[in-house]
Amino acid sequence: MADVPELDMTGLALLRDPSAAYVRAAGDSPVARLTGPGFAFWVVLRHAEGRAVLADPRLRTGEASYQRPDVPADCLPYMTTMSELNGAEHARLRRLVAPAFTPRQAERFRPRVERIVDALLDELPGNLSDDGPGDDTVDLLAHFARPLPMEVICELTGIPAADRPRWRAWGADVAAGHGAAFAEAIPGILEGAKAAVARARAEPGDDLISELARVQEEDGDRLSETELVTMVWQLVLAGQTPTNLIANSVAALHEHPDQLAALRADPALMPGAVEELMRWCGPQLLTIPRFTTEDVEIGGVTVPKGEPVTVAIPAANRDPRVFADPGRFDVRRDAAGQLGFAHGPHFCAGASLARVQTAVALGSLLRRFPGLALAGPPQRVPDPGTARLLSLPVTLGTAG
Repeated sequence: MADVPELDMTGLALLRDPSAAYVRAAGDSPVARLTGPGFAFWVVLRHAEGRAVLADPRLRTGEASYQRPDVPADCLPYMTTMSELNGAEHARLRRLVAPAFTPRQAERFRPRVERIVDALLDELPGNLSDDGPGDDTVDLLAHFARPLPMEVICELTGIPAADRPRWRAWGADVAAGHGAAFAEAIPGILEGAKAAVARARAEPGDDLISELARVQEEDGDRLSETELVTMVWQLVLAGQTPTNLIANSVAALHEHPDQLAALRADPALMPGAVEELMRWCGPQLLTIPRFTTEDVEIGGVTVPKGEPVTVAIPAANRDPRVFADPGRFDVRRDAAGQLGFAHGPHFCAGASLARVQTAVALGSLLRRFPGLALAGPPQRVPDPGTARLLSLPVTLGTAG
């Protein structure tokens, strides 16, 4: 085996501050070994090598990651999402769904996202009311960042308002990614997804599922019922990303008051700020593993056939070869090229929606609560794969 650094996923350095640990390792080598109890990955630590890996057809995503033994057998046909497929099969699905996920489509949905954001902000505990101010301390993660993505998913997939409380509960269970609650949520999600697809077929509306159901190529190819239901499930799964991005962003902005002030002073900076926030505190720390289909040289290291390879996104996003002064958070930075949404064939299909949702959430939050402040240090979850908070206590201050 090549002589490369080794990172212990259970070690204190990774658990306390995984981003910093990955960045430090990148200074020593473009590739390292990421180890845990009974497993080991190759982890790519620099930007150029990471981009190359994510676009290399000799590395393929695996189809086993969502074939969980705790999911009922009749649900398994819907568990393999587009991110687990490769080659022509993946390209076909990507081609069929792409029209529904363009930046233009995301912008078309912006007014609906704005209404959802405003409604959630209106309902924040501690918000000012006709009865006067109450306790203005609130956990912004629990009461805003976490419910928002599921509300948006329900709105954009045509889930009726009466069904949305159940979907919110399912979303919280799915975010865990495994366990009894996850297994119990899946049948309900799939039942609801099948109903949404049936409605979209019978009475097409202005929603994503109707848009996907309408897509039919010149040769007659279109998404099957199973593929449409799976797409709803994938939206539920991937749609949780803005939860952690929004919470991480609020924390990062308040930890850098000069940047928060700049963004408040010039809201036009928001689109670029979202890109910089993805670079700086994006929630996904490691990409979905790819498996080598032959011996592949990565950063001067030969990785044998059949080995899992992942990219450490924080290290790639703070590579000084690509980003000037990468250890500085700057909302005016041109962060184009950041890998928070991955790269290549498996670039996040919902990236445009995530960008719009995050921009609307942060913009409305800062505008409506000019006195917003952290009520204590954000509680970070020790997780080497995802940058996320356990809670985000804030004081709302005076509503604008």
